[in-house]
Order: sequence, then C-alpha cells, then structure tokens
Amino acid sequence: MIQPRTPRREQLGEFLAARRRTTSRSALGLPPTGRRSDTGLSREEIATLSGVSGSWYTWLEQGRDINVSRQVLGAVARVLGLSAAETEYVYALAERDEGAAPAERESVPPHLQHLVDALDFPAFVVATDWAIAGWNARYAWLYPRIETLDAADRNLLWLVYTDPELRDMLPDWERDSRAFLAEFRAESGVRLTSPRHRVLLERLREASGDFRAQWAELAVERFASRRREFRHREDGIVTFEHHRLVPSDAADLHVVMYVPV
Repeated sequence: MIQPRTPRREQLGEFLAARRRTTSRSALGLPPTGRRSDTGLSREEIATLSGVSGSWYTWLEQGRDINVSRQVLGAVARVLGLSAAETEYVYALAERDEGAAPAERESVPPHLQHLVDALDFPAFVVATDWAIAGWNARYAWLYPRIETLDAADRNLLWLVYTDPELRDMLPDWERDSRAFLAEFRAESGVRLTSPRHRVLLERLREASGDFRAQWAELAVERFASRRREFRHREDGIVTFEHHRLVPSDAADLHVVMYVPV
C-alpha cells in the first residue's frame, strides 16, 4: 500500500534530499562519483549507511507518512552530518501531526507590553510567524517606520526583505538576512504549513528574489545572542547585544531586546 504524503513530511523530505546532495563522500569513506565529485550520495547509499531499507528511505524523502523512530532518524542525521539544530528540526517534522496548532495571539498581553515599555533600550514582541505584535519607544527611535506600517506589513521577516530603509540600517545585510532566515526556519518548524506562515512565505516569494534564493538554501540554525550593529539615520553606527526571551505565560511570543553595548 502506497503511504499518503503530508505537508510536514514533504517538508522533511525536501530538507533531507537537499542535505544528501551536499554531503561529503570522502568524509564517509566513499569514493568520488563518476563526475569525480566529492559531494552527493544516492538514496541507496544513505539507506545502507543508516541501516534502513532503500524503499523506506525513498518514502521518507518522498514525504510519505510512514512510521519513523527517533533512533532510526538519528542514524540518518548522523550520516548526513546534521548539526544539533538541524537534527531537532528533522525530529520535529517527523512527529505525527496531531491536529491544528493552537490559535496564535493577535496582540500582546497588557502586562507584557508594560514590561517592554519599561525598558530603556529597543525592544519588541514577535509572534511565531515573526509578526511584530508590540514595541516600545526606543524601538520606534531605532526604526521609526514601525509606527506607520500597515498591520499586514508589520512582520520582521517581510521587512528585512522588502523595506529599503531597514535594509540600509543593516551594515551587513547579507549576513544578517541569512542568519534571520535560518533561525526562522528552525523556530517555525512544523508551523511552516500553518495558514499564517504559508501566506507570509508566498508573499515573500512573490516580492523578493533575494528571499527566494536564500530560502532555497534550507539553512537551519538556533537563535544565539550576539552583537548587532545598525546604521541609525542620526547617530551613525550603533551597537547592541541582541537577546531574546520567551515569557513563561506567553510561550507563543518572543521578546526581542537590543541592549546597548
């Protein structure tokens, strides 16, 4: 019986296939291919090295809704040399879909907005699709357009790829945009097939060639606090430490903070 496909498993299969095509053969003790290339394995090679059948692995890449254990998937991840973040991403996609995700908030709870307002450095609140749900006065100082944007455009990922003003604020836009996108994919995981995420991704595909090219790279990375620089219209280069917190009573929201260095 041919197993059905599911959006989540298709997403998993696309990711595994992309990593298989870029895996080093020499690192696994395999000879070059006929093109004398050191990258790229066949499905049969991945299956053999992972200790699974070729048909099972083929179904996995095809997005079939087959039984998948963490142990076997871990073996596939090790053969492909996946990072810890990529492995977690794969595990999440392989889990059975247990129905629709919980409803997402449309606004910031008052107590959380009060916390952001009390901070004397730029801070804002994002939902799971990176819609900017709230911000404080210092963030408006850093990025004034936030106060006049239409609600549909008030999304961090959308602005990174479509707003020339925000792009000019980032001295190394290529590095920052790729880091954002890798973190977005890792965080969104199974939610990428939700209506809100699908609408956002489709808008970005239509609006930005840079997004289409970078999204196709399928990068996955955990968020890490780091130093960030912005080009402010009046104060020149300003430097912050970029931190993010998840409220225990609003885990579907993230508080993003730019703490002055």
